[in-house]
Amino acid sequence: MRKLLGIITARGGSKRVPRKNLKNFLGKPLLVWTIEVGQKGNVFDKFILTTDDEEIAETGMKYKMEVPFIRPAELAQDTSSSYDTIKHTVKWLQGNQNYRPDWIVLLEPSSPGRQPFHIKEVVELIKKDPNFDSIIGVSEIPGHFSHLKQQQRDNDGIITRVNDGATMKSLILRNQDVPKSFYINSAIYAFKTSNLFDGGRSLWGNKTYGYVMDNKYSMDIDTPEDWLIAEIKIHS
Repeated sequence: MRKLLGIITARGGSKRVPRKNLKNFLGKPLLVWTIEVGQKGNVFDKFILTTDDEEIAETGMKYKMEVPFIRPAELAQDTSSSYDTIKHTVKWLQGNQNYRPDWIVLLEPSSPGRQPFHIKEVVELIKKDPNFDSIIGVSEIPGHFSHLKQQQRDNDGIITRVNDGATMKSLILRNQDVPKSFYINSAIYAFKTSNLFDGGRSLWGNKTYGYVMDNKYSMDIDTPEDWLIAEIKIHS
């Protein structure tokens, strides 16, 4: 059985939605939506919260999260990377708890739409001895937003397709005929721990599996507008 580490990353700073992770979202702090979904998934042998913020840490512990340390301030800046944050967490757990996970599942509080079954399905993929080294949540892009229909406009106002200059005459016009494409929805990430130590400074290896999620669960709150849309989607 592989050791599975669940991590929630939640820093105190948030410019566009101040104190976002602790702000009340439909009756409870935004952070708590991710805590409860992770706990209901019941698939991790260790599930922790990493934060630089004492109030966030206290909220996490109130909801029975393990908060083994306060994250160093240099790993909680606007420019800080998830790679550095996760690697710090893994090395801390190795050095202080002698815990070495095989895979890590990363859940960000800005995506309250994910459900426990999403986490369970991702873990089932991991258990099947996969031929990939990472998994990322994706959702389908509507046909009219496909890269195959993106246009550029020249100085005379004439439009052609971005990158290859194709004219309207050669485009696929019916949205249902456009080949499917997907966007990263920020709801769930999973990767082998070994990816962190292969010298590439990335969570990802060479083969990443796209775990497809319905768009109704796709929410990535970064602005006040995102917040309102997420509330509507949760209620729909």
